[in-house]
Amino acid sequence: MKKHRASSVGIWLGLTMMLGLGIVPAVMRAQEPPIVGVWEGTLDPGARPKQRILVRISRAGDGSLSGTIDYPDQSTSGILITAITYKEPTLRFESRSIQGSYDGTMNKEHSEVTGTWKQGGATLNLILKRTP
Repeated sequence: MKKHRASSVGIWLGLTMMLGLGIVPAVMRAQEPPIVGVWEGTLDPGARPKQRILVRISRAGDGSLSGTIDYPDQSTSGILITAITYKEPTLRFESRSIQGSYDGTMNKEHSEVTGTWKQGGATLNLILKRTP
């Protein structure tokens, strides 16, 4: 009888651990800030051609945010975001190398950030939408 009980406890502990290990990564993903991901928008400088912009935001193990900017229409990618802050619903980031900055507000669905892009003396409206 003791053997049967010990093996039942072992099976129960094993199942509990497997379930727990399966749930922990899901919980950790759920805690990702909603700003983490890839965002796409279009800059409209008026007389000049419109430019697509991709903003990639990730979170490091220590919780800090980092990112890059791509201009697909100019075949430019990997421009470093040198400062980034996100305090829901407000996003701010800047890139010193292109002297650009963005200030925006995320919607309640976490699918869009509406804000202002400033670069080289110009100020443009920019809506960033989450890409799948």
